[in-house]
Amino acid sequence: MQRKVTKAVFPVAGLGTRFLPATKSVPKEIMTLVDRPLIQYAIDEARAAGITDFIFVTSRGKSALEDYFDTSTELEAALQRKGKTDLLEALQSSNMPSGAIAYIRQHQALGLGHAVWCARRLIGDEPFAVMLPDDVISAEKPCLQQMVEAYEETGGCMVAAMEVPEDKASAYGILDVDSVDGAKIRVKGMVEKPKAGDAPSNLAVIGRYILTPSVLENINRMKSGAGGEIQLTDAISDEIRVGRNVFGFQFEGKRYDCGSKAGFLQATVAFGLAREDLRDEFSHYLEDLMAVRNAAQ
Repeated sequence: MQRKVTKAVFPVAGLGTRFLPATKSVPKEIMTLVDRPLIQYAIDEARAAGITDFIFVTSRGKSALEDYFDTSTELEAALQRKGKTDLLEALQSSNMPSGAIAYIRQHQALGLGHAVWCARRLIGDEPFAVMLPDDVISAEKPCLQQMVEAYEETGGCMVAAMEVPEDKASAYGILDVDSVDGAKIRVKGMVEKPKAGDAPSNLAVIGRYILTPSVLENINRMKSGAGGEIQLTDAISDEIRVGRNVFGFQFEGKRYDCGSKAGFLQATVAFGLAREDLRDEFSHYLEDLMAVRNAAQ
């Protein structure tokens, strides 16, 4: 029987330069998608998967992210007095129990593998999840929950995977597939950002992982990889080289790359249209907008 996955690492130390000047003073992770910050979507997904310990790998300038999870006693009291129970419930959903969150500093931007390694003392000898808040996934059953259920059958390491166009493969870590069993893919290799035409498949790794603690030992021995950074995919590939199981998992759902401006806008439209309280007004606006645009052409 596999040990339960109860810890998750959230690498949030990045500078968010693609969203400057907004991220000059606002951490990218608390930029709002409709009315919830990106990090809240990741936290809610983790909770649904049974995560109870949340480890944030941060850097300078992230104090607003830390403050977000504190209880706002005065604001809650004001909403209570005014009878705004819906807003009060929404606000309280962002609260975290004392001791559930730990913050670790990554003092140098040495890559995703290094960011995860920074949390090693809090992870200990347990399996753990890694969640990248930039990847927002809309799914009937949350993506990490799907993965945890599959991991209970497979053990080993598991990475979320999705098909990407051939001309986009160089932007991702790509799986070299051994065999496929439904949504589970046994992996025989991983290539980080392959050159055009060299990708072993069109299955890309995206920001959800379930990893064994031996991956942290691999990172301990690693030198810099693609882009001069310590790559998490290289550490996972080391598991394959010593005969340990690594699986890809083709999740059911739609992933939005909210680390890019276009992806953030696409997610805003999709999540706005999915909201009953916004759908009618928002869809009418978009229809009118497209009508004006088509008429102009």
